[in-house]
Amino acid sequence: MELSSELQNLNPTIYECTEERTLQESDLNNDVPDNIDCREVFDLIRTINDPEHPLTLEELHVVDLEGVTIDNEANTVQVQFRPTIPHCSMATLIGLSIRAKLIYTLPTRYKVGVNIYEGAHIQEVQINKQLNDKERVTAALENKHLCAVVNRCIATPDD
Repeated sequence: MELSSELQNLNPTIYECTEERTLQESDLNNDVPDNIDCREVFDLIRTINDPEHPLTLEELHVVDLEGVTIDNEANTVQVQFRPTIPHCSMATLIGLSIRAKLIYTLPTRYKVGVNIYEGAHIQEVQINKQLNDKERVTAALENKHLCAVVNRCIATPDD
């Protein structure tokens, strides 16, 4: 996968970020069992950096809270995202970054699914198939160059 040095969306719209989550006392108590909720997952992915811009996926409205679905009984997490333009060549990399962040941070019992919102990209079916093929994702994350790009996207400021 060769990354283009030419920006496709020169002037993206920048959206206001969600307020930080207020932690409750029960959030800090490790003796209290607590399920993962949509806001926790959203907080994990909202700060992922866009590969083309010095902005987060939340600032570009690529991810939002409504796109996160959790089923704690079935141990599944589903994230839908929206590329900034319908022909975004970085959509697969963005989806891979979301998936990697969740795979690296959620407990291993969770099965993660990542998809583009229906109608948000001209190749959504092909990209969704790639993003949810375990062998393709594993191979992509074993590629040193691609893994380095993903790690730059998912790095937090305190990393």
